[in-house]
Amino acid sequence: MTPTLPHSTAQMPRLNVVLLEPEIPPNTGNVARLCAATRTTLHLIEPFGFKLNDAALKRAGMDYWQHVQWHRWKSWQDFVASVNLGAKFWFIEQGGAHFYSEVQFGPDDYLVFGRETAGVPKALLQQHHDTWLRIPMFNPQARSLNLSNCVALVLFEALRQQGFTGGE
Repeated sequence: MTPTLPHSTAQMPRLNVVLLEPEIPPNTGNVARLCAATRTTLHLIEPFGFKLNDAALKRAGMDYWQHVQWHRWKSWQDFVASVNLGAKFWFIEQGGAHFYSEVQFGPDDYLVFGRETAGVPKALLQQHHDTWLRIPMFNPQARSLNLSNCVALVLFEALRQQGFTGGE
């Protein structure tokens, strides 16, 4: 698969979802499908736990890949170097000081999610402790939530705050 651009370049600013070293193809495919439906830009940062031509990735993304504006980055450093100065990054991971529903998201913000097995690296979270958010979990025996579910929760809160601009 090759990164694609939207059919129309005359669109409103859009939110960004960042998957940092994703490992499970169906999660990435589901997130791509979500990004296509919401006109959200998807950033995939290597290394991946799969090949981009993986059948499970394609199956989960269905035929939506052609409708996703997405970018592939070799590393976190390459990605950050491409982002405009002053861009707002939100890191979603257990242990954050605030719930994702307690902050104000902007229309061009970056929602950053880590690997399914390890999350966002602790050093990155500590560098960005003011924008480290969490999703509440009520059962201490539950280790984590599914990555694509987490992306959907936070992305739709950000879109709600933007008034669902451009939605039906």
